[in-house]
Amino acid sequence: MSEQTGNFAAETFESLRPLLFSIAYRILGSVTEAEDAVQETWLRYETTETRPDSPKAFLSAVVTRVSIDVLRSARVRREEYVGPWFPEPLLTDPYQDPERSAELADSVSMAALVLLERLSPLERAVFVLREVFGFGFAEIARTVERSEAACRQLAVRARRHMDEGRPRFEPDRRERDELAVRFFEAFRAGDVGALRELLAAEVQMVGDGGGKAPNLANPVRGADKVARVLAAFGPQATSVDVVLEETVVNGQPGVIFRAPGGLIAGTLVLDIYDGRVQAVRSVVNPDKLGHLGEPADTWALKDEAFRKRRLDG
Repeated sequence: MSEQTGNFAAETFESLRPLLFSIAYRILGSVTEAEDAVQETWLRYETTETRPDSPKAFLSAVVTRVSIDVLRSARVRREEYVGPWFPEPLLTDPYQDPERSAELADSVSMAALVLLERLSPLERAVFVLREVFGFGFAEIARTVERSEAACRQLAVRARRHMDEGRPRFEPDRRERDELAVRFFEAFRAGDVGALRELLAAEVQMVGDGGGKAPNLANPVRGADKVARVLAAFGPQATSVDVVLEETVVNGQPGVIFRAPGGLIAGTLVLDIYDGRVQAVRSVVNPDKLGHLGEPADTWALKDEAFRKRRLDG
């Protein structure tokens, strides 16, 4: 490959990198695995002897195939995972398409990515390419090396599974954000009553520590129980100088817990629809936080919080 051709290939690849990462992340639910899949795609593109007529089609197909292979091997690890498995938190989706903004935002939410875990790797890939990015079935068929008819069947099955788990009411963004502000104010203050008013009756709180960080032993369900857990946890975190940095996590209202020195103690994200918080999901497994910054020692933070509570009590 000549230097000029190599430079053109690199520029083309970089222009498509946001799309490739976004495809890989939705298939894999992991920032680090998605980045590795994109890098592997570049290596294959760089060593291709002939330039494809459509770099976008070629690269999208390669990153999808790589991601399917990674997901197949990862599913065994996820089945053996300690506790609930959640995706690695994503703060910013690098790919933007105004014509598909609604699909892109919905598909990156924690709730959607958890639902995608129910699908087979092929179903997941077909759903992502078709429903999220709007690829045609002919291109999808070439990508996953199946017939168009088979891909249509995969898409139907995937859509059915996804629709079964989706909320029936989509939140108004302004209403959602206002509710989130009230929620985090009550969370910091440890206000049980204010939190209970914002929670759906069947709300659940679930955490992903992967056995490597302090976490809920089991999901907590019901407005009263969840409100009490949250009301205890918020002041406990701030007592050891953990800052709640409000931000968007996977397209939804959330916070990053920053320990002293800016270390990352975890993330928390809200599912809000029908005017209430329906689910509270936290990720504290340090293996899933490294892309956000250096993870904190949450065991030490927990011990310090308990020590202060004993002294104050």
